[in-house]
Amino acid sequence: MFTGLVERIGRIADIHDKDGYKILRVELSQAEPYATQLGESIAINGCCLTVTRFDQQSMDFDVSFESLDKTNLGQLKLGSAVNLERALRMGDRLGGHMVSGHVDGRGRLKSIEELDGGWTVFVEVPRELSGYIIPKGSITLDGVSLTINEVIDEPHATLIRLTLIPVTVSHTSFSELKAGWPLNIEVDLVGKYLERFASPYVQQGRK
Repeated sequence: MFTGLVERIGRIADIHDKDGYKILRVELSQAEPYATQLGESIAINGCCLTVTRFDQQSMDFDVSFESLDKTNLGQLKLGSAVNLERALRMGDRLGGHMVSGHVDGRGRLKSIEELDGGWTVFVEVPRELSGYIIPKGSITLDGVSLTINEVIDEPHATLIRLTLIPVTVSHTSFSELKAGWPLNIEVDLVGKYLERFASPYVQQGRK
């Protein structure tokens, strides 16, 4: 479980194939040690992965082709910036919102407008995820917990407007993103559980 508060920015230092999957090597961009251990879960752009090797400068992660296909990890290049967050420990503060690290789909960064050091951004969200999106609700984009300002329903997708404050821009990979970039989306976990719980009763009511 994660909270959507990025701890560190890493960079892709190596990508290579091995036995039906890929190995991503993430190089830490700051000099301070990033405490981790073998087998630990770390969210990379919001996708929960397992540490398979590490030292003070880098970490390796095995990534299945399913994950590469369903997330934006398959589009990363050498030097690409990625958001890192270690899994929560019992007793940690939940500073963002409850994030599982299981990506629900990919959206698209449609436009960016810079405003006083921060950004106003519009993101296209797949129509199948629109039922979990509400104004002032939470959403995770590339591992970052954000608040939705506005929801605009369009014919083939749902458009959401968000505000990125300067500290969010400077402390995440968003500072390097451009319009058109595919964003990993995880919708509100509580909303998904509520839908699952209520679905049988809704179906009964329609009979």
